[in-house]
Amino acid sequence: MYTIIHAIFGYFFLLFIVRMLSRRPGGQLTPFEFVIVFLIGGLIILATVGDDKSATNCIGAILTIGLMHRLTAQLRSRSGGLSKWVDGSPIVLLKDGQWQTESMHGMRIDDPDVMAMARAKGMKDLGCIRYAVLERVGSISIIAADEEDAEKDEDARPEEAGTETRDEELAGQR
Repeated sequence: MYTIIHAIFGYFFLLFIVRMLSRRPGGQLTPFEFVIVFLIGGLIILATVGDDKSATNCIGAILTIGLMHRLTAQLRSRSGGLSKWVDGSPIVLLKDGQWQTESMHGMRIDDPDVMAMARAKGMKDLGCIRYAVLERVGSISIIAADEEDAEKDEDARPEEAGTETRDEELAGQR
């Protein structure tokens, strides 16, 4: 019973810490955030298992955490409030060329982070962006100021041009 109670507490504690630390998805965590989450998870494991390192105890802890995750997912889908707390809600970072500095500071996102996502979408400057939105999953969505300009910029992306050139080369070799 000790293990199950500690596993439940550890699950919600780690969920709370990750929610407070950042909104970035795992692949975008900074090294600092990754180390913190990893260390906290390791400490929770030590507290959960305690002195009993038997396979039965570990399996009990793993099953408890799996069931807690499934229960939380079901409750999230039924409750807008819980879903908003666990996953957050979209936050506008840039609106019509104006940085939303309060939102950006609160989420620890800098202008270069947003501009890197804009460049990945083929938008080279602030004038091409109507909105930049930090999504619930941690990614940044960029909405073009003018759809025609966005399509022109996407047509000129170097990756696509390189693909066409490579395809032409392969066709010429046949």
